[in-house]
Amino acid sequence: MGQGQSGLPRQTRDEAAKKKEDAAKQKKKKFEPRGGAMTRKRRKKKGPSAAVRIPTVYPTAKCKLRLLKMERIKDFLLMEQEFIQNQEVMKPKQEKDEEERSKVDDLRGTPMGVGTLEEMIDDNHAIVSSSVGPEYYVGVMSFVNQDMLEPGCSVLLHNKVMSVVGILADDTDPMVSVMKVDKAPLESYADIGGLESQIQEIKEAVELPLTHPELYEGIGIRPPKGVILYGEPGTGKTLLAKAVANQTSATFLRIVGSELIQKYLGDGPKLVREMFRVADDHAPSIVFIDEIDAVGSKRYDSSSGGTREIQRTMLELLNQLDGFDERGDVKVIMATNAIESLDPALIRPGRIDRKIEFPLPDIKTKRRIFGIHTGRMSLGDDVDLEEFVMSKDELSGADIKAVCTEAGLLALRERRMRVTQSDFRKAKEKALYKKKANIPEGLYL
Repeated sequence: MGQGQSGLPRQTRDEAAKKKEDAAKQKKKKFEPRGGAMTRKRRKKKGPSAAVRIPTVYPTAKCKLRLLKMERIKDFLLMEQEFIQNQEVMKPKQEKDEEERSKVDDLRGTPMGVGTLEEMIDDNHAIVSSSVGPEYYVGVMSFVNQDMLEPGCSVLLHNKVMSVVGILADDTDPMVSVMKVDKAPLESYADIGGLESQIQEIKEAVELPLTHPELYEGIGIRPPKGVILYGEPGTGKTLLAKAVANQTSATFLRIVGSELIQKYLGDGPKLVREMFRVADDHAPSIVFIDEIDAVGSKRYDSSSGGTREIQRTMLELLNQLDGFDERGDVKVIMATNAIESLDPALIRPGRIDRKIEFPLPDIKTKRRIFGIHTGRMSLGDDVDLEEFVMSKDELSGADIKAVCTEAGLLALRERRMRVTQSDFRKAKEKALYKKKANIPEGLYL
């Protein structure tokens, strides 16, 4: 046997080389991906055919379970068929509604005028009036809701032929809408110092008829229609009205007498009518007219157009208070500082059944008012409120509140967190000086 230079037989070396080549081939083959699996293209499923095809039901043998599954598939197919039929029926209806709506809009035209329905002649004709022109005899379009047409309502008019093409659902005057007190005032009867008899009278005249009307029916009397609060300024008239609004759940309408005086002829009486109409719609309700002497003063002959317009506004107010129409659950509260200047027809019994006077506070009432306003104040040890309670100065409730507020401001000016007796004395002198002088300090140099 021949031997190589390394001393190993030649056959052994050949076998070792062959094994090495086989191992390399095996290693290369191990990491090489299979060509058949990667190169074969997958068959794509066709969407519509797969959706139409009935799903395969298992088990394939005829049994109760297979029957139940087949019935369930049938129910789903019937539901799908019904849904498709409904969609086909609804689509023409929606298109028809849109077409009719567009035709109605074309018939109405733009812009549309706003008028008032005066009288219905028949189902197809009416008399309407506008704020800038005379009355018109016009037709009523067939698509207008006849049930909502009533004399006095606001209607939409065609801009050319003036026919009625629509109805305004909410035609409340914006000036009346802002009169409604949506949020109840925070003041209550507990915040009023004294005035026990005044509180009792306004409860009997305004609050009890709205909360317990059966008491008046049982005794056989009609409750008062309204009350008037009169007295010196700052004695608590408006405060008591706020307390009534806080205690009752009735709709509260607040207006100042000067707001009823409008620029154009007839707007003032119209505002009064609109105010009481809103009060009737939201009954039970309370109408509070502050500073009624602005429109309710005594009548006299005058050539001024403004004075005559104010008198017409007052006449409309008299009609609303004591007209043919019953006011029902609508109560009226008026307030004034000068009752002697009011027209006697306005405050006669039948319109205003109770006149409640608000005098200046006495010693007991002063003590209670001081206690209410100083209850949350940080007072010093030297504060003696009896000095101010027993004084002979004619202080109203508003003056006492001004004294307490001014005393607190004086303490803050000197960087103190407690109010002393000297602060109250200075505040009282300042409040009385402004009250007697009746001139704002620093107005004239």
